[in-house]
Amino acid sequence: MSPRPHEICLTVKELARLLGCPFEGDGETSIRGVASLERAQQGDLVFHSQKKFRAQLEATQASAAIIPQDEDFGKIPVLKSARPHLTFIKAVEIFYQPFRMPAGIHPTAEISTSAKIGGDVAVGPLTYIGDDVEIGQGTVIYPLVVIYPRVRIGENCLIYSHVSIREDTVIGNRVILHNGSVVGSDGFGYEKLEAGSYLKIPQVGRVVIEDDVEVGANATIDRAALDETVVRKGTKIDNLVQVAHNVEIGENSILAALTGIAGSSKVGKNVILGGQVGVSDHVQIGDNVIAAAKSGITKSIPAGSFVSGSPHLDIRDWRKIWVLLPQLYDYVKEIKDLKKRVEELEKNKGK
Repeated sequence: MSPRPHEICLTVKELARLLGCPFEGDGETSIRGVASLERAQQGDLVFHSQKKFRAQLEATQASAAIIPQDEDFGKIPVLKSARPHLTFIKAVEIFYQPFRMPAGIHPTAEISTSAKIGGDVAVGPLTYIGDDVEIGQGTVIYPLVVIYPRVRIGENCLIYSHVSIREDTVIGNRVILHNGSVVGSDGFGYEKLEAGSYLKIPQVGRVVIEDDVEVGANATIDRAALDETVVRKGTKIDNLVQVAHNVEIGENSILAALTGIAGSSKVGKNVILGGQVGVSDHVQIGDNVIAAAKSGITKSIPAGSFVSGSPHLDIRDWRKIWVLLPQLYDYVKEIKDLKKRVEELEKNKGK
């Protein structure tokens, strides 16, 4: 059974009511937590959504399971759902309450007298909040956070330890910034001089993060050279992602770990960029694009495309190439043999 900060015990019947699901089996069975199929013990709830994992469901030690509506299983009580994984996520939220600092300002926090702090805000030890900062109601700021002047943060945000938010950044409601992320650092801009040295281009814009965005640990979102770097609402950014200056990320997009987006590129709505995707500067990526992991995007991509490879190709072309690639050496040998035979035929033609 997975560890929990507090103990909750619900019957299958009570849990089914909370989750809005029908159930089959003993409704009085007690459930105390959630677990994976492999590690579940008595008292745990699991979920099963794919037929290939049916054998794991048969072997589980769990006390109850969430399964698809069209499946039957009589070994333990089951809750039936059209989307078992989504229902399981809701169950996790019932049984597990993450640590949250209580409201209040720690005496070691340094807060400017011109800052405006909303109600029920929590500010942890050794946090710094600069001049003219505004923080909305219910936001939690963990220890060792640095918030530069004129930053605006909305309501019910979570700002974890070691986050740095540079001046003039605007953050919406319900935004999560994980440990070590940096928002509003200078964009990477230099002009090469005749002597071979570089002149730093002033980065005088800002970052705007809209509602319900989540930014992973040690990710960086650079301020614009001019105007704004923008992350639209609902977007989720994984750990170690780099968003450069003047980039715009559309609504509800996904940026997986180690993705890097160069300056002034525009990413549309509902885009998925897999791990280690690299995007060149001034590229336009349309809505609903999917880029497989390690893709190198060097030019604009129309909406609805699915690409892979570096430089990127349509996923169908990329698959054809990679099917042929292991046979390439054999093809080269055959071509060399054919060339040799043709040369011999040409040589003997006049004889």
